[in-house]
Amino acid sequence: MPSTPVDARLDLSDPDLLADHLPLDEFAWLRRNQPIRWNPQPSMAAYGDTGFWALTRHADVTAVTRSLGWSVEANSAFVRRLDESDPTGESTKNLLLCMDPPRHTRVRRVGNRCFTPRALAGLEDDLRERAHRIVWAAKRDGTGDFVIDVARHLPLQAIVGLMGIPDHDRQQLFDWSDQMAGSEDPEYASTDQSGVVEMFAYAHAAAEARAATDLGDVTSRLVQPDADGQRLSSEEFAFFFMILSVAGNETTRQAITHGMLAFLQNPDQWERWRTERPATAVDEILRWASPAVVLQRTASEDTEVAGRLVGKGERVGIYFASANFDEEVFVDPRRFDIGRSPNPHVTFGAGGSHFCIGANLSRLELRVMFDVIADELTGTTLIGEPRRLRSSWLNGIKHLPVDYGGS
Repeated sequence: MPSTPVDARLDLSDPDLLADHLPLDEFAWLRRNQPIRWNPQPSMAAYGDTGFWALTRHADVTAVTRSLGWSVEANSAFVRRLDESDPTGESTKNLLLCMDPPRHTRVRRVGNRCFTPRALAGLEDDLRERAHRIVWAAKRDGTGDFVIDVARHLPLQAIVGLMGIPDHDRQQLFDWSDQMAGSEDPEYASTDQSGVVEMFAYAHAAAEARAATDLGDVTSRLVQPDADGQRLSSEEFAFFFMILSVAGNETTRQAITHGMLAFLQNPDQWERWRTERPATAVDEILRWASPAVVLQRTASEDTEVAGRLVGKGERVGIYFASANFDEEVFVDPRRFDIGRSPNPHVTFGAGGSHFCIGANLSRLELRVMFDVIADELTGTTLIGEPRRLRSSWLNGIKHLPVDYGGS
């Protein structure tokens, strides 16, 4: 176990830190020695403070996530403002991820229509067909970038398929999603965040069309009144679509990428998946990937956490990626084991009102994608180093060079 203390000046939310590595050694030391630690943010004045409390233990992350005494609306769910041109956070305050009750309760209740058994019924066959087409195209090319060729496609295709968005608009949605999720990375960032405006306008127009005419897709179901008269306005739908297209799409894309890298680096687990397909594998991929490293809450009242009083209005960073490697919960957590059970990872949150609305869809996509990869890309090998995303909250790999093996 790491024994070197974490420098008190280290900012765990610095995008350059995650661009270099997921700080598992630092997390391990903090869990043992400073489970609640003041995290300085010397360059961040947007929240009107000098930092936040970082929570790294599974028990504390779970407790805060499930508690009602915390707000996301007060300071958003992100430990840093993702858009420097938006110091007040206007661009995120209407995202489902950043809402408090009662607004969150109402929007989420309507949004749940996307993920009912009815909405997902029959989706697996379509996803499997799409996954085969994705993999066949990559295999035909021989070598390439796994993220671009494979990982990014199915999650967004699933979302646009559910919403009734035409396939020919996918590339534009890819570009917008990359710009928004990669707003802190020079490869994707735009100085004017035009992707936010353009995606909002696109989704708003789609909602307006369905509000006038029910087209029989999920978008229509969201913007048309239900039996109780509940619906999403076109504006609410646009923000809902944006969070699905960015947070939902990006986290599953990263889980696919990290899962593939883990399999390539652990050939015994790859062989086990190829021959046995254990049902436990998807949750281990999700634990291992931990796509959302951290999200934040703001104390609605003075609250004791991990033996320390957090004052009303102070922020806490909930480090899901640390909780998923907590030695008190997981045996040998740095071992990738697709047979791991039990596996109480907090990748989708730890329950509570903000538990990931698309968790079941994400699990389905992962199972389908790795089924097809195991059938069609058995000879895949790494031919270069992964390139990580510069982000304050996302455990991202933006490029993964591979040889698909031609088998």
